[in-house]
Amino acid sequence: MSTTEILELSILMPCLNEAETLAVCIDKAQDYLLRSGIAGEVVIADNGSTDGSQAIAEAHGARVVAVAEKGYGSALIGGIEGARGTFVIMGDADDSYDFSALDGFVERLRAGDELVMGNRFRGGIEDGAMPPLHKYLGNPVLSWIGRTLFRSPIKDFHCGLRGFNRQSMLDLHLQTTGMEFASEMVVKSTLGGVRVSEVPTTLSKDGRSRPPHLRSWRDGWRHLRFLLIFSPRWLFLIPGSIAFLIGFVGTVLLAFGPVVVGQVGFTYSSQVYLAALAVVGYQAFLFALLTKIYAQHEGFRIPRSRNFERLERRMSLESGAILGLILFLIGLGIALAQLIGWAAGGYGALIAGETIRVAIPSALLMMLGAQTVMAGMFLGVLSVGLKRR
Repeated sequence: MSTTEILELSILMPCLNEAETLAVCIDKAQDYLLRSGIAGEVVIADNGSTDGSQAIAEAHGARVVAVAEKGYGSALIGGIEGARGTFVIMGDADDSYDFSALDGFVERLRAGDELVMGNRFRGGIEDGAMPPLHKYLGNPVLSWIGRTLFRSPIKDFHCGLRGFNRQSMLDLHLQTTGMEFASEMVVKSTLGGVRVSEVPTTLSKDGRSRPPHLRSWRDGWRHLRFLLIFSPRWLFLIPGSIAFLIGFVGTVLLAFGPVVVGQVGFTYSSQVYLAALAVVGYQAFLFALLTKIYAQHEGFRIPRSRNFERLERRMSLESGAILGLILFLIGLGIALAQLIGWAAGGYGALIAGETIRVAIPSALLMMLGAQTVMAGMFLGVLSVGLKRR
């Protein structure tokens, strides 16, 4: 076979010391290719195995692609880049997925779907194949969060058996190196308008005697962190905007005197906490905007809106500096007015309540101004054109 020959299907398995189960997985994949008559190959993306997995793979007719950079995502990215098939079906090399039953994936790929996910909850999970923590909490909750944040149709975000059009995945520029790669593939496919579907698949108890590489809480957090960071609107923008409005409006209202609601009174201490809420909310709001701009600058596909695009066009180092300077000067003007009034009174004793009520909004405006200037400067850094390799 020519090294440049394009095949219809590459069956890809990431591998890190899978000597116990690798042979049976490769044999099942080879049997499937033979039975179905598909022109294909079995590719092992080896991530630095030290147990002889590479020799086992070659002895059973698989092609080994060595991937030096560590991590589940790194191994798969290297394997996808090295695959020769128009389509790729990937799955773990621990014998938990049946590589002899791939017809559903191939059928959907041939029909034009660009990402075909396995759904273990529809296909069946063998007793002991998935820890209860993953089965009843981790996978359902993370999948629900993914569907909610990104309007994805996928109900099993983390199924390890999935097929895709190789070029479509390369076009998405997948980048994460760890276990969150599984989420990145689904999220970017959904955001990028890729045709996505699911087929039932089964999950069996893996055949290894050693513990899996997966670490429940660590890797679950990495998936959750990726989903949240990829959706700054829900993590930062909306909560931050609400916090800022409540804090800012409350701070300004209390500058004119105590506010009583029913039997509850709000005064100086409430104003301090409301000002702090406004600062934190404003920081979250700015962080959401800068995160989204940075993600797009680095090639991540984040949902866009007309309102955001209009705002982005108006945002610059100069506009941020001007707006921030205006806010800072208003706050400074209030502070100077207080100082002049105090001097006019001969620097005598001040009425604490009245002084604090005005000083807090003054300090708030200066802090917001400084934050805006710094955000504008960071935006200027992002906008610097760089020659990339």
